[in-house]
Amino acid sequence: MTSTNGNGITTFGDEGLGQQPWWVEQWMELINGYRFKKRLERAWGYAREGNVTSIRFEGRRVHARVQGTGEDPYKVKLWLDVLNDEDWGYVLEALTQKARWSAQLLAGIMPSDIERAFAASGKRLFPFKLQEVRSECSCPDKANPCKHISAVYFLMGDRFSEDPFVLFQLRGRNRSKLLEDLAEQRREVLTKLAEQASAADDDTPADEPAPLPPHPAVLDPALWWRYERSLDGDLVVITAALEGDTGLDAAGELPLAEDPRFPEARDTFLTNLRAHGQASAQSAMVQAMTAGS
Repeated sequence: MTSTNGNGITTFGDEGLGQQPWWVEQWMELINGYRFKKRLERAWGYAREGNVTSIRFEGRRVHARVQGTGEDPYKVKLWLDVLNDEDWGYVLEALTQKARWSAQLLAGIMPSDIERAFAASGKRLFPFKLQEVRSECSCPDKANPCKHISAVYFLMGDRFSEDPFVLFQLRGRNRSKLLEDLAEQRREVLTKLAEQASAADDDTPADEPAPLPPHPAVLDPALWWRYERSLDGDLVVITAALEGDTGLDAAGELPLAEDPRFPEARDTFLTNLRAHGQASAQSAMVQAMTAGS
C-alpha cells in the first residue's frame, strides 16, 4: 500500500512496495544487497514515514531533501555514469534492429532483455552493484550510502515503476530525445532498404525479361480489406509481433489457387504480401515514435 505525504512524495505502508514491474524489482535487489542491514532498516523507515520531503529529476541527476534529526533537511544527490554519443549510437542501432524493443518502450514497458541492446556498447543500463550509483549527502555521516541516501533509493524504485524512461535519462537520454533518435534511426534504415532495392533493380541484365508487376491487390490491401471506423488514439498501443513472427506465420498455410502455367505466382504473391506488411509496420512504428517525441 502506498500513500502521498503533504509534499507529494510517495510513502509506503508496512507491507512494502508490493507487486512491482521486473525492472523495479531489479533496482530493489540492488539496494537490498547492501550489507549494513540496520542502516537499511532506518532508511526504509524514512521512506515509509515521509522523511523524504522532495525528489527532483534534473537532467542526469537526482536531487532530494531528506529530513533527519536536525532542523534543516539534508541535501542528497544521486547519479549514474552516462554513456557518450558513440555508446548511444551502438545502443540505438541495436534497438532499431528489434522492433519489439521499440514497441515495448513506446508502451511504457521495459523489455526484459534490454541489456542485450546495451551490450552492443559494452555498457549497461542497470548498475551491476550499488557502488556504481554515485551519491552525496550533506549529513555528517561519513558512510556512503547513509540512511538518507538509501531512503531516496527506495523512492526512486517507485519512480521507475511509473516511468522506466527515467533509467535512460540517468544514462544520458531522456524520453523525448530517445524516441526522437529511434525515429531518425528507423528512417535511415528505411532509406537504406529503398536504396538497396533500387540498386538491385538497376543491376538487372538488359536481356533478362522484366518481372511481371504484382497484382494491384498486393500493392493496395484496401482493394480486399478495409477498416474505416475511427479509433480513440488514447486507447491505441502499437506492439510488434514476437521476433520472427508475422501475420502470415500465425495464419499458417494459405489455400491459394495454383496455375501450372505460372508455377512461381503463389510464391511471388506471398513474398510481395510479406514485404508490404513489413513496410507498413515500419511506417507505423516511425509515425508512433515521432508522435511520442
